Amino acid sequence: MEPLASKARPKEFDFVVGQDHLVGKNGPIRKFIEIGKLFSFILYGKPGTGKTTIANITAEKSNLEYFSFNASIDNKAFLKEVANRTMYTNVVLIIDEIHRMKSDIQDFLLPFIEKGSITIIGITTENPYRAVNEAIRSRCQLYEVYSLDASDIEKGLINIYNLKDFPYEGKISNNVFTYIANISNNDLRAAINMLEIIITFADKEELITLAIAKMALGGMKINLADTDFYDLLSAFQKSIRGSDPDASIYYLAKLLLTDDLEAIIRRLLVIVYEDIGLANPSLAPKVLAACEAAIKVGLPEAKYPLAVAVIDAALSPKSNTAGIAINNALSDLQSGATGNIPKHILNREIAKNKDLYKYPHDYKNSYIYQQYLPDKIKDKIYYHPKDESKYENALKQRLLALKNFK
Repeated sequence: MEPLASKARPKEFDFVVGQDHLVGKNGPIRKFIEIGKLFSFILYGKPGTGKTTIANITAEKSNLEYFSFNASIDNKAFLKEVANRTMYTNVVLIIDEIHRMKSDIQDFLLPFIEKGSITIIGITTENPYRAVNEAIRSRCQLYEVYSLDASDIEKGLINIYNLKDFPYEGKISNNVFTYIANISNNDLRAAINMLEIIITFADKEELITLAIAKMALGGMKINLADTDFYDLLSAFQKSIRGSDPDASIYYLAKLLLTDDLEAIIRRLLVIVYEDIGLANPSLAPKVLAACEAAIKVGLPEAKYPLAVAVIDAALSPKSNTAGIAINNALSDLQSGATGNIPKHILNREIAKNKDLYKYPHDYKNSYIYQQYLPDKIKDKIYYHPKDESKYENALKQRLLALKNFK
């Protein structure tokens, strides 16, 4: 009943995907093993990226006795047994969830780490600069295990498929590996689990097609952790802001696979006002119409109006001047850099003396200069127009013309 992800775990650095910076031919961990000198280090990164695999291969190749300790569930008694072994030999201790290690256990380990009788390999999904005790951290080298991309996942799956003892004798279409890689949330362990479900479902089929794979997984969609999802939304917005239609469409496609249509629409509406704004204000109602159409037709057809809106937004002129203006105004208000509304535009004062307020429509060009800002900030300028688009350049010229009426 051992899962395929466990049985197929690489035993050699050559089969670890996406981490050449650590275990490739010039990677430091590999070099230390080849030299025969191992230092304590901590591996940190997202789940399913290969941290445990790297730790296990390193410990196995160190030619030292090694033990595994889970900081969440194991206790000091176990560590005392490990420490006893150091009377005869140096040992390697793999510490999973090292960020959860209790202070008394840390205090117990420090002298052994200090003199090198215990070499630790810590594993954590947290940021060790924040989550790992400074005393432990200062005695370890920190190595980031990079997030895997779809091509890394696909390569890892094919490596497993090519193993001699792979538990399926039929063939698997290449697009099945691509499909799994795209829905795995860049988690190789999750991808291997999906592959195992598929080959179990297919049983004695001679060829596993994409249709069979989707049936086995129940039409699984991308399931992202909150941080990954917001990273994806951010990449989507940055691509549109950066006027890259191809990247914008790619991230839209990935977002569509999460099935969260509401989040896509909400972000797209923000983008059209935050990043395009006054450079192309006519785009906002077009994007809103596309979003309303997407809601009405639903998924999967919603991809069509959204794709049109995204490409249009990516290639549109850009301006963030309105956003800068409102943010600066809010900042002034929050810092107290403000004042009272001038009396000549206060209704209660105008009711006493109608001559206080000059009604702009009574004047040529519907404009007459009068002060609207509080006295304390009367000369403050929040809006600084760009002249990169025809529309905002026209606004700029209008603003200059109005200032000349003073």
